[in-house]
Amino acid sequence: PTISDSNGGLVSDATSDLKTRRTAQQLDLRVKSTMVWPFGSSGSGKEKSSDNGSNAKSKQPVSWSDSLSISTPDQFAAAKEWAPMVVFSLVGLGALQLYSNYLRRIPGAAFVRPSFFRSRSLYGRVTSVGDGDNFHMFHTPGGKAVGWGWLRRIPNTRKDLKDRTIPIRIAGVDAPEGAHFGKPAQPFAAEALKWLSDYLLHRNIRAYVYKRDQYNRIVATVYVRRFFIRRNVGLEMVKRGLATTYEAKSGAEYGGLKDVYERAEAKAKRQRKGMWAGNPNEFESPRQYKEKWGKHEKPSG
Repeated sequence: PTISDSNGGLVSDATSDLKTRRTAQQLDLRVKSTMVWPFGSSGSGKEKSSDNGSNAKSKQPVSWSDSLSISTPDQFAAAKEWAPMVVFSLVGLGALQLYSNYLRRIPGAAFVRPSFFRSRSLYGRVTSVGDGDNFHMFHTPGGKAVGWGWLRRIPNTRKDLKDRTIPIRIAGVDAPEGAHFGKPAQPFAAEALKWLSDYLLHRNIRAYVYKRDQYNRIVATVYVRRFFIRRNVGLEMVKRGLATTYEAKSGAEYGGLKDVYERAEAKAKRQRKGMWAGNPNEFESPRQYKEKWGKHEKPSG
């Protein structure tokens, strides 16, 4: 029943307003006590009425910690869409890095990056030998494993090789000087050139690179496989008396093998091999020859 007060108001209405305010306060306290995770899948928390007029049911707020364990079909579907793109992107970047660092062919000495020096090696085919201690190589990164020599042709004519090879100066050793600009050749210069040509020409070698010299050659310790044995080319020349240990006050590169070269040279000298076979008093080293003629090394080939 409705009871009117002296001012014409309704007592029941006042009671209803009081209950409504209390309910709102309780709901407000409840919401404040729970931190709602804005990205939860529980919706906005608003009340929804059923079609048959049943009592409204409020969705419970989802806390941050609870939302972490909730997965919806939509989330899995989205992951399936972008996961392949991420995988393909990573694979593509990895392939590009592999090609850039290990499979990119280097056409000349100017293209050898400084980061290669003292940390990387070059693999390729010797295309010409210009002197007793230097030659040209055609870079074949990856070798036969990536098709060089059977799927990918290695040029063999001077025209096809022009501006496509890397000049290599063998590190740590010095071969007798050939004739240059009217100056006579040293004894055993021809023998050293012939031996190096027979040993390397048209063979695959690996060069551990150290620097680029004043003639734009790459100074490197060179290895070649002969009869399945890996040989240090410079050391083999010293053993045969066809080269000396490189003589320089500074700037020489030995690849940590200077003592090895000096011991091999001393042994060849005792056994009077190659350039050591003549009169010791008349011996002139490649360095002495260059100093006598007042010039530095002349690049060949």
